Amino acid sequence: MNLRVRHKLRYDYEKPVALDPHVLYLHPKTYPHQRVLNYSLHIDPTPSRIVKNVDVEGNIQQVVYFEFQSPYLLVEADMTLSSEPFNVFDFVLFPFETQKIPFQYPERLHKYLTPYLTRQDSTPYIEQFARQVASTAQWSTVPFLTELSQHIHAHFGYEQRTEGKAFPPNETLRAQSGSCRDFSRLFIAACRSLGIAARFVSGYLYGSPLQAHELHAWVEVYLPGAGWRGFDPTEGRAIMNNHICLGASADYDQLAPVMGTFRGASSSFLTTELTIEEVDSR
Repeated sequence: MNLRVRHKLRYDYEKPVALDPHVLYLHPKTYPHQRVLNYSLHIDPTPSRIVKNVDVEGNIQQVVYFEFQSPYLLVEADMTLSSEPFNVFDFVLFPFETQKIPFQYPERLHKYLTPYLTRQDSTPYIEQFARQVASTAQWSTVPFLTELSQHIHAHFGYEQRTEGKAFPPNETLRAQSGSCRDFSRLFIAACRSLGIAARFVSGYLYGSPLQAHELHAWVEVYLPGAGWRGFDPTEGRAIMNNHICLGASADYDQLAPVMGTFRGASSSFLTTELTIEEVDSR
């Protein structure tokens, strides 16, 4: 199928302000089953320069520079992607001992995965939770990941919260509720507590009434023999072809679609519009 995404963000200021450089994560990543067909970006006021980069984690980053003061900032991204169905479990874990958890990554992989294995969120409370889920899955790697997704989806209450950072996993686990960002941060902490490399993903989800007009968050874990594979604890399943990734990071707070500052004595007000629809593939 082909999916068209239109994402509009507008910042209004009480009085004209000087806009510092802004970093945008508004360009989809390419996957074996998904590629960008068309992409356009409109920014008002017109930037003096837009620099397109690939950041340290492989995400497409656009750095925008301004020369003049403005009472507003408008950013509009319009993209169409081809997203084909695929078997999310069509892989073989290798070395074979990685089919059970906990396991050790081969040294060659481990040195690259170190940022995705840090355990600052993996408290004893989180590790106990992860071990309970792993026991239910008989300590098998892929069943653990699917069971963890399904458990959070089935037993935690969903709360829509578009502002602020994701809550600490301990708080989410105790409250048994949270947003997609909270669930993803908890999922990552649980995986890392058992030695599974995991990263935070920000993007769009087509076909979910809960996420139809908001950014969505999920998780990717690194599985030897399979690479990075996505799991969505909000939806309770492995991701298929209706997720669109804008960026993936070891950190949960570095992937806002627009990040920047302004100079001037003014408050700001943000409004967003997001539509995702399936379009004719002919």
